[in-house]
Amino acid sequence: MASSAAISVGPESNLTRYLQEIRKFPLLSPQEELDLSRAWRDREDTAAAHKLVTSHLRLVAKIAMGYRGYGLPVSELISEGNIGMMQAVRRFDPDRGFRLATYAMWWIRAAMQEYILHSWSLVKMGTTAAQKKLFFNLRRLKGQMQAIDDGDLKPEQVDKIATTLGVNESDVVSMNRRLAAPDHSLNAPLRVDGEGEWQDWLVDEHENQEEAFAESEEFSGRKALLTEALETLNPRERNILTERRLKDEPSTLEDLSHHYGVSRERVRQIEARAFEKLQKAMAASVAQRRAASAAS
Repeated sequence: MASSAAISVGPESNLTRYLQEIRKFPLLSPQEELDLSRAWRDREDTAAAHKLVTSHLRLVAKIAMGYRGYGLPVSELISEGNIGMMQAVRRFDPDRGFRLATYAMWWIRAAMQEYILHSWSLVKMGTTAAQKKLFFNLRRLKGQMQAIDDGDLKPEQVDKIATTLGVNESDVVSMNRRLAAPDHSLNAPLRVDGEGEWQDWLVDEHENQEEAFAESEEFSGRKALLTEALETLNPRERNILTERRLKDEPSTLEDLSHHYGVSRERVRQIEARAFEKLQKAMAASVAQRRAASAAS
């Protein structure tokens, strides 16, 4: 993908210089964008991907400016947005008929919002789409209703926000309180005399030995099923499926097409067929085991 040096953002003091530098990257015409996108998709041309990313750095910076109100350095927001931009280029299909910028805006915003949610509080928040929507719109709606003071919202305000965003009123109340309250230290004393801390009342949520053993047994059983099912594939199918779906860093279609002397599409077909055969073999093995267990 794109060179990290071309999209890196320095400290906040260097933000102005960075914004000036990215303006040197030319915008692409629709045809240029189409040609470069196809070059990346079909040949994994990293130079083409680099041009696609750098030509949209101004878009990333513009979106980052819209999130300045969350107290985070704009340079960090831009860095996260650049990662989202690279993800968009990686997944973009130029034959769908729309521009890369239209598609990339979702990835850029998603990357920035995830970073904001992660940085806002030590406690994980905004885990669902509705909660994220509430997090990023609550302050704006409160401002429109002139309800920016700390404290609980009035019932009519809660009702209006919930209706506008399509969420439950209880979620509005909960999110408003969480945004208004800071994180508390686990070492904070429970009483004035200093005896006892909040962490003393935390429940250990780690699984017990019985649960760990059961999980280990289940994992071993699944692994045995997978190994047995893989034996039903021919060597080429087994190798392609392993390279594409069972490795931490999957091989590309291009690499496998060169290895076997076939087209990328042919490799994709073999992978799909092998995966289907694998699923059927595993399902048959499970059925046999259940039948044997019931008979005994």
